[in-house]
Amino acid sequence: MAKPDNRADNAEHLQEHIANTQQNIQETEQYLNEFSSEISGTEQNQLEEKNERRRESVAEFEEELADEEG
Repeated sequence: MAKPDNRADNAEHLQEHIANTQQNIQETEQYLNEFSSEISGTEQNQLEEKNERRRESVAEFEEELADEEG
């Protein structure tokens, strides 16, 4: 049987997703800065692209959060 759609805590979950994603962005940027001489160009590009997708996700989460809150 399917669970009922409980949206009461959606805003809280979205805030958690935003915080976690922003932390991942910061950790990746720190890794890129600390180990830039040891990272291959391919890996660096992949990580930068991944961070860009993360930034897009944060923007989408923030839009969704604004909808939930207001």
